Amino acid sequence: MASAIIGGMLDNGYKAGDIWVSAPDDGHLQAIRKRFGVSVTTDNRYCTQQANMVVLAVKPQVMADVCRDIAPVVQNTRPLMVSIAAGLTADTLDEWLGGGLPLVRVMPNTPSLVGKGAAGLFANKHVKDDQKAMVQSVFESIGSALWVDDENLLHGVTALSGSGPAYFFLMLEALEAAATDAGIEPATARELAIQTMAGAAEMAARSEHDPAQLKRNVMSPGGTTEQAVNTFEEGGLRELVKKAYQAAFKRSEVMASELAGKQ
Repeated sequence: MASAIIGGMLDNGYKAGDIWVSAPDDGHLQAIRKRFGVSVTTDNRYCTQQANMVVLAVKPQVMADVCRDIAPVVQNTRPLMVSIAAGLTADTLDEWLGGGLPLVRVMPNTPSLVGKGAAGLFANKHVKDDQKAMVQSVFESIGSALWVDDENLLHGVTALSGSGPAYFFLMLEALEAAATDAGIEPATARELAIQTMAGAAEMAARSEHDPAQLKRNVMSPGGTTEQAVNTFEEGGLRELVKKAYQAAFKRSEVMASELAGKQ
């Protein structure tokens, strides 16, 4: 995800010389330096000292150690802190960083790797408008970035766009299998399914109509699409999607509680 963010920033006018990257593995850092031309270091404190915005792109399980290590530096320099770690609240992160810092939590998703991400953002009370604009610009460089006013809504974002790519991959998997069973070559079935999903998404993005109307536009009375859609409806697809969403939402809440209690 860090590489996706760096690539998006460079594609949208940020200068490689203005970007510093820190990680414990020097071999990995050198690969990033060679790929992007950015500055690299294994020293988190030195890296943080250079920045007016610090993106914390580490696993939640190691976040406490990273934050506590750089806390003396950021308490002095007061940069905008940005976390893409799932489950860790703004208050928890701010406490580990020494308190009182402007902090934005971001819930990105894996399509960010191809510039088609969908991120939910939440800012604490210390974040200024120009800082919000700065972080929004960064994440819009790899997709879309939308703000929520209530941090708890990030659980909903996690269940929607964070986990959402897997839902669509599941549908692709199922469609490919069904078409293959009907005699279509697997490679052909996959390409047709992927392009159909991509085309439908693009139509939804461009259309003035809501998904329900777009669905109706494809359906002819007594036709093939109507039969398929009716089968989905009779099988309880809507209720199953709702249950799946709620399960992801609740798991996000539990993980946040567990992570806060373990650090």
